[in-house]
Amino acid sequence: MLVAIVVSMRPRQWLKNLFVFAGLIFAQRLFTGAAWTALAAFAIFCGLSGAIYLVNDVADRERDRLDPRKRTRPIAAGRLPVGVAVAAAGVLVAGGLGLAALLSRAFLITAVAYVVLLIAYSAWLKHIVIVDVIVVAGGFVLRAVAGAVVIDVEMSGWLLICTILLALFLALGKRRYEYVALDQDAARHRPILAEYSPALLDQMIAVVTASTVTAYALYTMSPETVAKFHTHLLPATLPFVLYGIFRYLYLLYQRRLGGNPSELLLSDRALLINTVCWICAVLLIIYGARLE
Repeated sequence: MLVAIVVSMRPRQWLKNLFVFAGLIFAQRLFTGAAWTALAAFAIFCGLSGAIYLVNDVADRERDRLDPRKRTRPIAAGRLPVGVAVAAAGVLVAGGLGLAALLSRAFLITAVAYVVLLIAYSAWLKHIVIVDVIVVAGGFVLRAVAGAVVIDVEMSGWLLICTILLALFLALGKRRYEYVALDQDAARHRPILAEYSPALLDQMIAVVTASTVTAYALYTMSPETVAKFHTHLLPATLPFVLYGIFRYLYLLYQRRLGGNPSELLLSDRALLINTVCWICAVLLIIYGARLE
C-alpha cells in the first residue's frame, strides 16, 4: 500500500520542484545557510505536489482506465483504494502546510495558494481552454516565488517572466503530444483537447518559443542583471537555452515525444547534458563574478 501511494505521488515529476531553488541561486546565496531552508522548501513542495497527484488520480480514475498508458496507475488499477488515497493526500497537505508555517508566513501563503490553485485545476480549471495551460504555468511560478520568499529575497521580474513562458512552452508541447498521440480518442481521454487543434497549438507554441528566448536574452543583458552580478557574461548561456528549446521541439515534432517533459529530460541524454551544462555555466558566471 505504501509503495502504491509513493508511485501515485509520481516522484519523477518532483523535478518540477527544482524551480524552488531559482531564487536561492540567482540571489547568490547557494553556498550559505539559506540553502538548507530552500532544501526544506523543496521537500515540502514535493509532498504537496505528490498530494495533488493523488487527488488528480482519484478524480480521473474512470477516465484513466480507458487510457492504455494510465490504466496501470495504482488508483485506476484498483491497487490503491480511493479512501486511502484521499486520506494520504490530506495528511501530506496538512503536514506540508504545517511545516511551511514553521519556515515563514510568506512561504505558507504561497504554499496555500499553490495547493488551492492545483486542486481547482484538478476539479475545474483543467476543463477551460487556454486557462488550463496558464494554470499549469502558474504552478511553476508559485514554486519559484515560494523559493524566494522562504529565504527572504526578492526575485527578479525577468526570472518570473522566463519561468511562466518556459512552463507555458512545456505545457503546450504536452498538449500537442497528447492530441497527436491519442488521435481520435484524444477528447475521450482528456476532454479539453476537443477545444484545441494541432494548428492552434503550433501557433501558440511558436509565440511562446520566441517569447521565451527573447525574455531570457533580455534578462541576461539588462542593466539590472549586469549591476546585480557584476558581469556581462550571462548572454554566453543563451546558446544552451536555444539548444534546449530546439532539442525539445525536435523530440516533439520529429520523434513524437514530449508527453512527459520531466521524464524526457531524464531519458534524453542530449537534453540532460545540455541542461547540466547550462546550470554549470550560470553558476560559474554569477558566482565566479562574485568571487572576483
